[in-house]
Amino acid sequence: MPLRPFRALLLSALLLSVAASAQPPRPAKPRPPAAAQEEDDAFADYAAEGFQLEHGREPGWQLAEHRRLDRALTALQPQRTGVVDAYVLVAGLDSDPVFGREAREAARVLARRYDAAGRTIVLAGPDGRGADTLARGSPDNIAAALAHIAETIDKSEDVLVLYTTSHGAPYGIVYQDGDAGVGAVAPARLAAMLATLGLKRRLVIVSACYSGVFVPALATADGVVMTAASADRSSFGCEADSDWTFFGDALINHALRKNQPFAAAAKDATTLIARWEAQGKLRASNPRLAIGARAPRWLGPLERRLPRPASAPVGRPATSLFARKPA
Repeated sequence: MPLRPFRALLLSALLLSVAASAQPPRPAKPRPPAAAQEEDDAFADYAAEGFQLEHGREPGWQLAEHRRLDRALTALQPQRTGVVDAYVLVAGLDSDPVFGREAREAARVLARRYDAAGRTIVLAGPDGRGADTLARGSPDNIAAALAHIAETIDKSEDVLVLYTTSHGAPYGIVYQDGDAGVGAVAPARLAAMLATLGLKRRLVIVSACYSGVFVPALATADGVVMTAASADRSSFGCEADSDWTFFGDALINHALRKNQPFAAAAKDATTLIARWEAQGKLRASNPRLAIGARAPRWLGPLERRLPRPASAPVGRPATSLFARKPA
């Protein structure tokens, strides 16, 4: 690897590891415009390949991580012939506990909604409340889980439901595990993985700042994609002591608990988010939704089996952060 791009990669990784907000990482001192653009372009190129960098991992940790991932994959139940089965993959890519908590509850809600008990994989860091038993939501683990799901399902009949929650940047979703792991998955990388694996029937939900960058890459006639924000906007609620991001609370914790089609749930969630943002005097995140023309062929059978009683929201509301901040 040439020295200059490699130095840019390391600098970008360092910036990610110390980023304290969902804003695009930038160093304290301004860089010359040409150098800044070169470094950002270099990191975007690495992100497009599913960049992941691990630092200081002990062999015992690596073995334990391998076993955690293996348990999650081997527990997946086979598909049922003649039934449109949903296979749910939920990944919290950042080790801030809010993403760990959101990922765990999102998996429970989506598994219940789409009759995916035994067909759900959760990848996330600790939630700050219990034992750290899950494999990380790293780019490599996400790739392995997608490949295993692709081997398990009937691609002409079954559906992938993918929910990711993390910080985001204009080049994609960010992976950060404390000071030990850093990386990113770009829209082109995720689209290429799904295409290579033949996962055409899919519902992909990306909860992150700037996540609208995923819509052009993932929107297809057979799929559904929803993002927490447009390509040029931040989303909100990712404080470490929160239980939900705004988007996760509105879509997962409220709208998708109800017996209603996904399009209606997306509208409910978008309306609720707009109300919260107005309450907090925040710049609108503008969530995005694309439903392919052929997606109703699998959405219909799934939604006819939705549980009738709505489940109750759990955790502290995302808007509780307003009460914790000085006026």
